Amino acid sequence: MKNTIRFILTTLVIVTLGSISAFANNVHLIRDVDVTDGGTFAQACSKVAGLGNGDIIITLVGSATIRSTCVNPAGNIAPGQANKVVTGSIRIRAAEIKNGSVAFCVRTADPACQTARSCGCPNNNWDATIVDVEFNSLVLTVEQGGSIVLQVTVL
Repeated sequence: MKNTIRFILTTLVIVTLGSISAFANNVHLIRDVDVTDGGTFAQACSKVAGLGNGDIIITLVGSATIRSTCVNPAGNIAPGQANKVVTGSIRIRAAEIKNGSVAFCVRTADPACQTARSCGCPNNNWDATIVDVEFNSLVLTVEQGGSIVLQVTVL
């Protein structure tokens, strides 16, 4: 009798876990991703469905061309340009996911110049100020339970 109960419980657990996995494997966007260029950041908004139970992490990663103004010690101004990777992410708690779906907006962080040279100035004796960011590509990734459940190129 004990073996029968164990078998039934084990079967129920496997079926339940398999159902949750299958449900989470159908993750998809309900609507197109609305991408906004904010000058020095990009923002992506949409609604995702087909989620299982659990927190999700949504990440936006892109390649960008940074345009900056470079000023040398004598006060002369020149343009600077450099390529950088920009990222941003949000965590959405399981309690915010309703019927397997949730609306979201995620934005990249504003890039920074660690050094003047890293923003395209001739050397680090110059001062750099970022004036614009041109986004060359953006990829949106949704993770749940430590696995990527959706990844889509949005730009």
